[in-house]
Amino acid sequence: MPMQRTHTSQNWQANHFEAAIIDLDGTLVDTLGDFVAVLQKMLQDLPLPYSNYVVTRSAVALLVGKGTEHLITRILKLSNENAAEPLPPSVYPFAYQQYLLHYHRLNGQYARVFDGVFAGLEQFKSWGWRMACVTNKPTDLAKALLKMKNLEGYFELVLGGDACDRKKPDPQPLLRAVEHLGVSVAKTLMVGDSSNDAIAARAAGCPVLLVNYGYNHGLPVQDVDADAKTDSLESVFGVS
Repeated sequence: MPMQRTHTSQNWQANHFEAAIIDLDGTLVDTLGDFVAVLQKMLQDLPLPYSNYVVTRSAVALLVGKGTEHLITRILKLSNENAAEPLPPSVYPFAYQQYLLHYHRLNGQYARVFDGVFAGLEQFKSWGWRMACVTNKPTDLAKALLKMKNLEGYFELVLGGDACDRKKPDPQPLLRAVEHLGVSVAKTLMVGDSSNDAIAARAAGCPVLLVNYGYNHGLPVQDVDADAKTDSLESVFGVS
């Protein structure tokens, strides 16, 4: 299905752009399985009541996209919500340590590249677009995942959530990527799956395209302000 425009005043063509900044989780790769497995392992390393909590894809889909710290904090609160005592301050540092330990071991094992991604990236490449991957996932994990899924060769730059002082939805990572690529923000398309991506793009001055199949914190992506939306990266601008 071709790209669905939400602002019909823009008559976009491929040659309108010189670069793309592309999100990772929920846009290029379905990583919910990785998150579920890692968070479950992390909780099993903790005492009750955390270790009894069963992590589900639906729960994780509501939380992905705002960075590792947010994800771990929210899962700890969910697994402790019926406890009489609040979350002890000592729990988070150990949980964070175990999360990273398990993620490095399991990264990519339960993840898959979304349909249409390779074909879409090949089209972007054929149009001469320069590409950067900007994600809130830690940079080393993002680079390892892209390599494992044979996606790394498309990107000149990978910026994770620890690469800048601020994460998306702050525009700082996008502006740094634009500077590195040496293009203007107006000719750089932000491609993502969530309001975080859209807000960051708006603040940076980049046009924004959202995919309909991602996570968006469990909320309908149709409600997010974006210049256009698409069912597949393979059919951007109606080309397939």
